[in-house]
Amino acid sequence: MASSNEGISLTRRDFLNRVGKVGGAVAVFGAMDTLGLFASPVSASSNFQAPKKSDLTGKKIGKKVVILGAGIAGLCAAYELSKAGYDCQILEARDRSGGRNWTVRGGTTETEIGGVAQTARFEKGQYFNAGPARIPQHHITIDYCRELGVPLEVFTNTNETAYYYQEKVGALANKKIRKQEIKADIRGHVSEMLAKAVNQSALDMPLSSDDVERLLGYLQREGDLNASFSYTGSGRRGYKELPGAGLTPGTLDSINSLSDILKSEMANNISSEYSFDQQVLMFQPVGGMDAIPKALESQLLGRITFGAEVQEIRQTGDGVRIVYKGKGNGGTKEIAGDYCICTIPLPVLKNIQADFSSEMQNAIKSIGYATTGKIGLQFKSRFWEDERIYGGMTTTNMDISQIWYPSSGYGTKKGLLVGYYNFGRNAVTYGDMSLAKREAQALAQGAKIHDKYRSEFETSFSLAWHKIKYNEGGWASYSDSDRRNYYPILNKPQGRIYLAGEHLSYMTGWMSGAFESARIAVSSIHEEVVKGSDSVASKVG
Repeated sequence: MASSNEGISLTRRDFLNRVGKVGGAVAVFGAMDTLGLFASPVSASSNFQAPKKSDLTGKKIGKKVVILGAGIAGLCAAYELSKAGYDCQILEARDRSGGRNWTVRGGTTETEIGGVAQTARFEKGQYFNAGPARIPQHHITIDYCRELGVPLEVFTNTNETAYYYQEKVGALANKKIRKQEIKADIRGHVSEMLAKAVNQSALDMPLSSDDVERLLGYLQREGDLNASFSYTGSGRRGYKELPGAGLTPGTLDSINSLSDILKSEMANNISSEYSFDQQVLMFQPVGGMDAIPKALESQLLGRITFGAEVQEIRQTGDGVRIVYKGKGNGGTKEIAGDYCICTIPLPVLKNIQADFSSEMQNAIKSIGYATTGKIGLQFKSRFWEDERIYGGMTTTNMDISQIWYPSSGYGTKKGLLVGYYNFGRNAVTYGDMSLAKREAQALAQGAKIHDKYRSEFETSFSLAWHKIKYNEGGWASYSDSDRRNYYPILNKPQGRIYLAGEHLSYMTGWMSGAFESARIAVSSIHEEVVKGSDSVASKVG
């Protein structure tokens, strides 16, 4: 039987566009691989294989891509393009790769904007993930770790033996209470009340109007109910189509009925709550999160120029031209290419001269970034393990917000924990403090929860991300209006310049957003190159 499409001629670009509409960027990558457009195979995420370190050149495509920033997005873009035979050069302002993927160890130095020099004095083997610190199981980050041979270990994201500690709130104020106790009590009380509500005659003690309001507020938050107190489903239960980079917000699936869930008895196995990305069991690279950029960097030898601070991003008649300031007294230099992938965070990019449209410039300037800060505290002993806390987090309404316990090195002598991880106004307040004051505040508040906090303390290293040069914020923070009005603009290339990074995803603040955004930029550039090849082929034919 003859095909209904017989006689119809499709270019490779047409085909890839159709594939992309159906299967997205991952499907496009697979199609490119099948068509032989990549010099070495680009495996599906479910079947990654560790690449050979020497397999970098592949088929010479003859196109040069200049990548701005050696964070996760920049490294991923260079890695994938290099496998496909492109000439890639990365310009990185810092003396290290990774960007916000930053592991602080003894000897690490940093000077915040308007601040003083700080050098970490952590002992060998002790480290502090100042940026991303955990990886959900469904994120593409884990697939890259597998492909690159980065060993992972469990990150305990939820630990029921850690504490809740609330100041100045009710009868339980200023008491550290195990999370499992509070969760069991609230579930028990609410379950009892709802059970009595079913049997109206047993409800002898009606709630006060204030208690009704508080209970409804709790149930709305606990059940993720809408304004009408109805449950229609949300991202907590997962997605039919996962949120991704570019224009992929994710698609929700239909919900299961209460009757079906009760009959399955699956709910009886639930021991703690978690959102889609905040899972109980998560992962981290062994020895520090920077194992990921280091593994990518090892595949890109000679392709990264460190200490290169971008000054101008220019379009040319047939490509791009980047002006940058060299390291030390290196002076101003230029590099040209056929395409550019810019992964520079928007708060930094908005102050760089660039040949962007006024619409793009306005979009870049309009996106706010999260204010957030952390402190790493090294102690002489792991006294929290004496309290049977192995990993996980203590949550408090004090302005330190959280204490993170290490998910490795159990039973060893010394330990390093995250003494605060705060956001918003608290992060701004701490960021405005001196380094010594931040340390003192973290110790004073932590001592209310752990008696040995002060006596066992040795040294600290703190940072405020909105004051870190070349970042100036934790991650992109979009409002619904921003997503509608500016986000689509940021996703459109400016001539031969493409933006990429966690800020070009629906997973802001996660490395997976950077990885997936980079893959989309790579796919888009490759499609343009294929289009050019098809044009030449048609003229020759």
